Amino acid sequence: MSYIQFENIKKSFGETMVLQGITLAVARGNMVTLLGPSGCGKSTLLRCLAGLEGVSGGRILLDGEDITQKSPKNRKIGMVFQQYSLFPNLNVFDNIAFGLSLQKRPAAEIRTLVEDAVDMVELNGKENSYPRHLSGGQQQRVALARSLVLRPKVLLLDEPLSAIDAKLRKSLQLRIKEIQKALNITCIFVTHDQDEALIMSDVIHLFNAGRVEQSGSPIELYTGPQTRFAAEFIGSYNLVEKERFAQMIQSPILDTAVAIRPETIDIVLEPPAEQEDRYVLPATVKYYIPHGNVLRYTVMVNGVELEADVLFRSFKVFEPEQNVYIVVEKRNCLPIAQ
Repeated sequence: MSYIQFENIKKSFGETMVLQGITLAVARGNMVTLLGPSGCGKSTLLRCLAGLEGVSGGRILLDGEDITQKSPKNRKIGMVFQQYSLFPNLNVFDNIAFGLSLQKRPAAEIRTLVEDAVDMVELNGKENSYPRHLSGGQQQRVALARSLVLRPKVLLLDEPLSAIDAKLRKSLQLRIKEIQKALNITCIFVTHDQDEALIMSDVIHLFNAGRVEQSGSPIELYTGPQTRFAAEFIGSYNLVEKERFAQMIQSPILDTAVAIRPETIDIVLEPPAEQEDRYVLPATVKYYIPHGNVLRYTVMVNGVELEADVLFRSFKVFEPEQNVYIVVEKRNCLPIAQ
């Protein structure tokens, strides 16, 4: 049985239906990400699980128990927000210990638990520092430790890293994942960043307009989008309408549009031998843009514009207006439902 079960969850604010019958399951010990654009309902579902919002329909089960009507304090769920919400007049130790103090735990137990939490988030030596003396990343780790120290059944993370610079963000992504696995804690993570979701998740639920568009592992969602929305949101796919694809490959029109990942397209100067399992098509380079260790080329293929990602090698750069060939395996031309 699933550890967390959402059964036909609906939520409306006035006339606006934000969640339109969400049904999904979360396995114990998994890092599950709710991914999607702003306003799609992912944070609302998280707040319904925490008890910060009531549902308009459906029910939520945690470890087999219906918690739909339970108060937040009785759900044993920890939550870390985008805003750190630390107490400015308390140092790091006391911020982390705050929830334990409310539970009236013995002082010796509080000290042991807080020391363990400080060590876990790598803030040793900062116990007596106040929030105003900490960086954004350090403050976010305090907020994480404050939730973890209570040993919640479930940890909810609502875009906790969105205000942190890119380099530190990647470091914290990996640290959160390490902590989650070490504690075997069930986490639900909300983000609009597809790269973050792919790095951190065991399972991703892609949200669109209050519904779950597609669910699966990061690899399944990245390599096998089932709808146009999924292909547009994950992986920067080339989306080619069926008529345009027929024009591109000089073949009869297919039944559906096609999605092609840029990194599955090879660019070569000489056409390789024809094979049944791939397309080899003449193309012209329009321009290219560096993306770190990748060059993203825009090429015209029989009047159809495609993007192709090629590893950046300074000795092999295709110039604008250069005539080339593209090679793409047919299995990488994915049919996409409207």
